[in-house]
Amino acid sequence: MKHTLRALALAALLLATAACGKPGSPPVKGPQPEDLPVYKVDTGFSLPASRTWEKAKKRGRLVVGVKEDQPYMGEKDPASGRYSGFDIEIAKMTAASLGFDPATIEFRTIASANRETALQNGQIDYYVGTYTINDNRKKQVGFAGPYFMAGQSLLVRRNEKDIKGPEDLDGKKVCSAAGSTPYQRLQKDFPKAVLVAYDTYSVCVDNLLTYQVDAVSTDDSILLGYAAKVPEELKVVGKPFSKEPYGIGVPRGDDALRLALDDALEADEKNGDWKKAYEATLGLSGQPAPKPPAIDRYPAG
Repeated sequence: MKHTLRALALAALLLATAACGKPGSPPVKGPQPEDLPVYKVDTGFSLPASRTWEKAKKRGRLVVGVKEDQPYMGEKDPASGRYSGFDIEIAKMTAASLGFDPATIEFRTIASANRETALQNGQIDYYVGTYTINDNRKKQVGFAGPYFMAGQSLLVRRNEKDIKGPEDLDGKKVCSAAGSTPYQRLQKDFPKAVLVAYDTYSVCVDNLLTYQVDAVSTDDSILLGYAAKVPEELKVVGKPFSKEPYGIGVPRGDDALRLALDDALEADEKNGDWKKAYEATLGLSGQPAPKPPAIDRYPAG
């Protein structure tokens, strides 16, 4: 009971740090607006070969799909409605390269299971949200990038001694996001684990803190963000057991937009904006900026 009450209090603390705004509440841990890079807008950019870009130009803004529950990657402050994190910065810097003022972006939260549908139906222009590039997804959408290489790992309570890596998951309750690559890998490679799925990782973390599950599994970039919020209660264990190249999802067939985003990412890596964005966001977790992965300019098809 003592552990449960303490965990419930910590879960409430996580929610409080996300909401903020109330007198005496803990400050939001994460990127601060004044510390973020400013991206130069390419006012002369034009991409008439892209139907997606032309539609956005007529609209006057880009609509970008993102996550809202991933600290330091893609997180929404319920009080202000502001999105922050490394993925958000990737969306902003590429928007500037495409000729759009980042301040005008309409961010739209899309769950992992709904990403392909949102791109196919034109609900969003592109998607930046820990979106792993793989061959199956390429049959449904296009990908620019990758812009970051992550790896699947495990988040457990600080006092956990039995789980040191994925080989220890037999009979353990493990939570991940429905429809995500990490969930599918757990199903395939660790069938003796007891899987629990939700639309968001924040629910998984709440369940971990309240002793309803034994571990949360997804990309290490996401888990490091959660552990950084309450390091006295949570930790990431073991070595990453996958390679997750994050890409920008675009409508399939819009190769003009895909390649323009590749150009933007390459330019931002060379001019230092990519590293500045990392250091102001995901770098707050304590992990130094890695070398960006090579961009894959795969042929149309």
